[in-house]
Amino acid sequence: MDEILALGENIWMAALNSLEREFLRRLSLIQVHGLGLSVDVYSPDFTSLLGALQRRQVLPAYLEVFRAGPAALAVVKSQAGDVLLTYHGEGLWVTQPGIADDPLFAEEVHEVAGHLQTLDSAWLNHECATKSIAGYSFGTYLPPLYTESSACMVAENTLRVQERLDRHCHLSHGAAPMVLLEMPPLTYFVAGTMTIPKYFQVVIKSAPCGLVLDIGHLWTVYRYSGAWRRASLGQFVSTFLDEFPMHRVVEIHVAGLSIHESGSTAASGPVKPDRDGVLPAWIDAHAAPIPAVLFEMLDQVLSHPGLTSLRGLALEVDTKPVELIVDEFARFAERYRSVLFPVGDLPVSSTDRSAWLPKGERLSDAAARELEEAYHRYARVAAGRAEPIGPEWTNPAACADEIDMYRSIYLPYEILHWGGDVESMFPETCRRLAAQGVSLSRFVPFWFSRPRPQARSYDFFLVKIERFMEFVQGEAPDLRGIAEQEADELRRAYDTANEPPVQTASERP
Repeated sequence: MDEILALGENIWMAALNSLEREFLRRLSLIQVHGLGLSVDVYSPDFTSLLGALQRRQVLPAYLEVFRAGPAALAVVKSQAGDVLLTYHGEGLWVTQPGIADDPLFAEEVHEVAGHLQTLDSAWLNHECATKSIAGYSFGTYLPPLYTESSACMVAENTLRVQERLDRHCHLSHGAAPMVLLEMPPLTYFVAGTMTIPKYFQVVIKSAPCGLVLDIGHLWTVYRYSGAWRRASLGQFVSTFLDEFPMHRVVEIHVAGLSIHESGSTAASGPVKPDRDGVLPAWIDAHAAPIPAVLFEMLDQVLSHPGLTSLRGLALEVDTKPVELIVDEFARFAERYRSVLFPVGDLPVSSTDRSAWLPKGERLSDAAARELEEAYHRYARVAAGRAEPIGPEWTNPAACADEIDMYRSIYLPYEILHWGGDVESMFPETCRRLAAQGVSLSRFVPFWFSRPRPQARSYDFFLVKIERFMEFVQGEAPDLRGIAEQEADELRRAYDTANEPPVQTASERP
């Protein structure tokens, strides 16, 4: 029996080592990108931002571009010059069971492959999170369930994405982009049975992916996992990094933190607990200024000996005013321009497109079904349709206030205002609804009244239009025609904004 156990352990170790070798092989094809900015094409306007950076002579070494349409990405590529480009994807919900056989998932990966090829991006960065769970749609990311079966599912789905990119996306040097998973933020609460570092340890044991460590996200883990009650920030970061698979971190992000829009102002100054000893309820907020505490945490991260694969360090600044972006990046570059990204001994590079991709152990059908049920519970809890009951909610009393804050403040704001203010989108319809005594507050429970499976590429703005049309039909069917007119105008404007004409050289800054 001991010999059999030893043989099994040796086989497992050999598979693990092959995954690490495959990660290093892919990493060896990625040059050091240096200091960069993670940006949106539309907010702020990419052309205006690039011109402001050039005028201040603080041009980043690379730009990580958030998901956009093909024409818009082609404009970015034409304007970027010698600046390297990478891609932050959206819509590949790798945390979710059941996507392997979903034709929409295959279409999404194929679309992403085209975007990556347009930018010649060395990696696909994607949040290890989702905005669509069990037919319920959310505007901002919800983290995965931090359980072992969930981690195994993420690894399986990440492998599927990498396999498809290997087949359909070939960069200028002949290889495919590497898939990077970004550790997501916590927005007030967390669900699961294992620590976040251990979760990602499980993921990398079955997938040769890289990781993105976001410093602001890390602060939210400190705040909303309850760690702040047990340890200082420095102690927490030290323990977290020692458990986290730092050797897989390929990119680091730093973004702003802020009290939610429905509350107070953006984060600034030192992090001081209130008179009851509670830290501020900051959440991830790209439009907000970056508080000094995040750079103190970044210094601690950069000094960690396990950080051997870093290729890029970027400020995440989409939706932030151009002047603030330029000022923050100038100070960021001054502080970190001398940072040397450590690179370990790597194997000989290979651009063989048919390179063997090691396979992790698949989740059993029974475990996948249990995970699917757990995500159904998770979605209903987040939507306010169920209480936090189940094995993934180990101590619901400890997070009751945070869950209530998410459901009663954050979520209604998200549905009514984030990603498109409903009253501004449908002004005449909303005016007439009010005249009939129909409050928009009823739109929130309607939104989550039943699951609606995703039928096309996820876009929260378009989902909001569809849901509001359903709401009007149910509450005031006589207003359907007016709502349809406003919806058509919104869709036309949206299509125009998302596919700008390619500028000529004389039109560029």
